[in-house]
Amino acid sequence: MSDFKIRTENIKPSEILDYFVETPEDRLIVDRLKSSTPVILVGSRGVGKSFLLRVAEAELKNSFEESKVLPVYISFSQGSVLQLNNEIQFYQWMLARICSSVLRSLKKNGVVLPNTTFLHSAHEGDTAYLSKLISEFESSWKGGLGDIDVSALPSIDNFKDSIEDICEESGISYINIFIDEAAHILRPAQQRQFFGIYRDLSSAFINCNAAVYPGVTSFGDYFQPIHDALFINLERDPTSSGYIETMRSMVEKQADSKLMASIAKNMENFSILAFSATGNPRILLKTIGRSPSISSKEVNSTIREFYKNDIWEEHSLLSDKYPGFSQFINWGRTFLEETVIPEIKSKNDSYLQGDKKTSRFFWVNRKAPKKITAALNLLCYTGIISLHSEAMKATRSEIGARYSVNIGCLLAQEVKPAATGFAIVKNIYIKRMTEYGAYHEAFESLASDLEDISDTAINQALQLQLSKSVDFLDLPLWLIDRLKSINLHNIKDVLDATEETIQKAYYVGEARSRYIKNEALSAVFEYMAG
Repeated sequence: MSDFKIRTENIKPSEILDYFVETPEDRLIVDRLKSSTPVILVGSRGVGKSFLLRVAEAELKNSFEESKVLPVYISFSQGSVLQLNNEIQFYQWMLARICSSVLRSLKKNGVVLPNTTFLHSAHEGDTAYLSKLISEFESSWKGGLGDIDVSALPSIDNFKDSIEDICEESGISYINIFIDEAAHILRPAQQRQFFGIYRDLSSAFINCNAAVYPGVTSFGDYFQPIHDALFINLERDPTSSGYIETMRSMVEKQADSKLMASIAKNMENFSILAFSATGNPRILLKTIGRSPSISSKEVNSTIREFYKNDIWEEHSLLSDKYPGFSQFINWGRTFLEETVIPEIKSKNDSYLQGDKKTSRFFWVNRKAPKKITAALNLLCYTGIISLHSEAMKATRSEIGARYSVNIGCLLAQEVKPAATGFAIVKNIYIKRMTEYGAYHEAFESLASDLEDISDTAINQALQLQLSKSVDFLDLPLWLIDRLKSINLHNIKDVLDATEETIQKAYYVGEARSRYIKNEALSAVFEYMAG
């Protein structure tokens, strides 16, 4: 059985290029990320944003001697568990992590630093100070956050001036920063703080790139998306030429010979799983893991279970984490499950009997209430739908947004997806879509308006999530059992555990404890982020 790495965080940076399956579209994105143009990479969970950031970083590392562009990768995933007293502390935490990561990258690349750095102290002590500062911020989830000494943390201007001096003295062209997990969903205050620091960092010697989620990001008044960055949507069109072969190559990078033999023997069944994943590598690896023989029976069962249950459960869990948004989350699910998907299926059944042109698209009039768009944006975040076109003409020349439904969610309605799915996907016609006008009756059931959640409500929700069982984490069953065997029953227990604690588990040594700790923390931060 192949043991898939479904998160980029669990792939060593030195091995990232071994997993890269290059397509013309991905190559264009990577080259843009490596350039001096600030890029915001937009994509739903699991589509590969983190991976491409890491690919760009690895390629810049390999060419550093020639290009003199220093890459710095930073993950803000820990921001999901911060429980701070005010917004300025989040800004300070981000700045501390940026300072620490830049220092680390400079030293690893052999750059000789001046006697003083942007902390205005001997640079041998910079790392220790920053580590302590970051640790204090990131332990705030335990409660009782006291005064944190940030007196030695530089201002953003001092930091930029110091980077300019370092670059000029060491012959570095500029520093290219890649910020992952940049803006945590449904935390508008944090998002606005992030885009403030993103814009503040911009200079001739610092370029910033960041990965964000679609539809759920607040930019604030200071950051101007049109002028301050190039936005790139990361999507893989399942109906494009070469799509199946690309997805197969991604699986092949991690699959054992037995699985690849099963895929070769049941190529059409594999294609159905690849189509259903709708360009999302993580989802494909998860569903392949449930269908190791790629038989029709396995594929039918996996598609029905995963796309009828699991993917929707993940969406609905957002209600538990962010109760203030529960009406929007629940309305979106009901709208898709009871209105949109049944109507598309009914039409596709009819189309296949007629001109064979099928659909996975629906359209919403731009005059529809803004709260409807907000609810649909949450569905974009979880990957159940995606925004295809923002200003699309429909019947009577009305303007609205065209969305596409995850193919797996459509095929899950079929009695035997492995038998009928191929015909549905191969005949999808982009101009065929179901339209919902500005006053559609389904819109009336969403009564409340969307508002920012207070920091107090977010902190209360955070503590509730930390108390939940490790069963909620996206981890293999054997790993969850191993955590429970040493009394790590709750998410909070995992966050607080050390590698030494994990080594108490049966047959777990130093190397394996580090692997388990990393896997568990990655799952925790992803779960807490939404």
